[in-house]
Amino acid sequence: MTARCSRCSRPRKELEVHCTYCGGPFTRVADRPFSRNIRDNFPYIRNLYTLGEGNTPFLESGGISYKLDFLNPTGSYKDRGSATLLSFLRENGVSRISEDSSGNAGASIAAYGALLGMEVSVFVPDTVKGAKLRQIESYGARVTRVQGTRSDVSRAAESSRLYFASHVWQPEFRDGIRTLAYEISRDLGWKAPDNVFLPTSAGTLLLGVYSGFHHMLESGEIERMPRLVAVQSEQVSPVYSALKGVRYEAPAKITSRADALVSTNPVFLPEMVAVLREFCDALTVSEDEIVSAHTELARKGLLVEYSSATAYAAALRYPERGRDVVVLTGSGLKTL
Repeated sequence: MTARCSRCSRPRKELEVHCTYCGGPFTRVADRPFSRNIRDNFPYIRNLYTLGEGNTPFLESGGISYKLDFLNPTGSYKDRGSATLLSFLRENGVSRISEDSSGNAGASIAAYGALLGMEVSVFVPDTVKGAKLRQIESYGARVTRVQGTRSDVSRAAESSRLYFASHVWQPEFRDGIRTLAYEISRDLGWKAPDNVFLPTSAGTLLLGVYSGFHHMLESGEIERMPRLVAVQSEQVSPVYSALKGVRYEAPAKITSRADALVSTNPVFLPEMVAVLREFCDALTVSEDEIVSAHTELARKGLLVEYSSATAYAAALRYPERGRDVVVLTGSGLKTL
């Protein structure tokens, strides 16, 4: 499972973050037959360091199935990626890392860094505050505040003296999300659902889940590819707009309740659009729909982030219903 550039296909030589030829992002392709022993599908990870991520509950209610990934150890699906990435880095001698995230990814990287005894510095915008920031600090990570744009924060993290363990750029993080697709299929008796609704921002969730289902399809484990529905808010919808051919202009200030879905110009926009055009679909939901879906989920006993509620909002009005799975990605306890 060699990591290769998703743009020019050149192999990654060592631990470079970007392709040294074209500057593109690296990806890992599952090129061995699928195994129902899920960890066997990650042959490049010899020792997995785990906090018990994965194997989250699968709940069926009212004709919809919910994958409760907000019940991962740090309260988000991103623990799947953090476990894979940091285990890989540990095996390759990396012990001092940086990350740029004031949200779930930063908290997850900080937690798994603490597990491995790593020095972790999480770079965040200087205006950030709230429960997620306190969660990052609780794991012992050093928080570095950066003035300027979100891009300025990313550049500061990458130019630090620490290894840039970016949850967006590092292919092992995205690759760890394959386990989510494997579990959904397993929970359905090793079958593919009709639709999987996914909150979509930077692309780690969409591309990771796609990779997992595609691996099973290529191995003959499932007979067809499910439709993956990328869900965005109306305010932050670059993926939907690119797929549908709609002009998109990023807002000067993001005010959407879906505050984890804020990538206005995602690195993986070309890759996401290519996947969506072949197999999938995209949908936007309004603020009223997000709030209503969040309330309905809470009344079912499922307290999630507003960003997670976007997936449920989309499922409620999607025209082609079937065996539907809504992935609930982040815990609402972080937003109280």
